[in-house]
Amino acid sequence: MFAIVTIAGQQFKVEEGQEIFVHQLEATAGDQLAFDQVLLVENGEGQITIGKPVLNAAKVNATVLGHQKGDKVIVFKKKRRKGYKLKKGHRQSFTKIKIDSIVA
Repeated sequence: MFAIVTIAGQQFKVEEGQEIFVHQLEATAGDQLAFDQVLLVENGEGQITIGKPVLNAAKVNATVLGHQKGDKVIVFKKKRRKGYKLKKGHRQSFTKIKIDSIVA
């Protein structure tokens, strides 16, 4: 059984027991979260239910495992023969969640 759900502005294909990284959420480790922006649900028998745009009765329950930072991304700009160089770095903050159940 899987579902396509919108979490923090992004769409994810999730299954029960799966651990995923999403953009940082306002929650602490151990919190229980429920996402109701479910776009599609497929039960194990191949039957697919599609929302218009979301399914009202469907919900995805998850547990927050912790917060992490992603890999550093280096942004480097240069204009040749002009003496212009700019180097910046960025690390995105993520929240690791575990999908507990999909209720359809």
